[in-house]
Amino acid sequence: MTIQLSTAVRNARLDAIETAIGVSAKLQIWTGSMPANCAAAATGTKVLDDALASDWMANAASGQKSMNGLPVAGTGINGGGTAGYFRIYDSAGTTCHLQGTVTATGGGGDMTIDNTSIANGQTVNITGFTLTDGNA
Repeated sequence: MTIQLSTAVRNARLDAIETAIGVSAKLQIWTGSMPANCAAAATGTKVLDDALASDWMANAASGQKSMNGLPVAGTGINGGGTAGYFRIYDSAGTTCHLQGTVTATGGGGDMTIDNTSIANGQTVNITGFTLTDGNA
């Protein structure tokens, strides 16, 4: 049998993610392939490192939770490169809590940005990021 959860439980699980990560989380975008899990060291070159707003995710609804204020802008660093994956850290930037793929808008990645070819000093716009809880 498959366990099913109410929308209220799914929403609570999603809201707990933002609570656990905390306010003013750090978003980093890296080149290359995503590590096996959040506990593994980041690989590639960090091409974006920005603080997110204190309330960086909207309240969950209908089993989904999206980033607030899209598009969210950041600035390319470290000479740039091609975005491969993102990581979201606590406000100290020391503990990775969430990671996923990055693609251009419409490319189907876990997070989408306006241009995956990031140059140093370039404005990078996050155009999409939504978490969807399973068990509907």
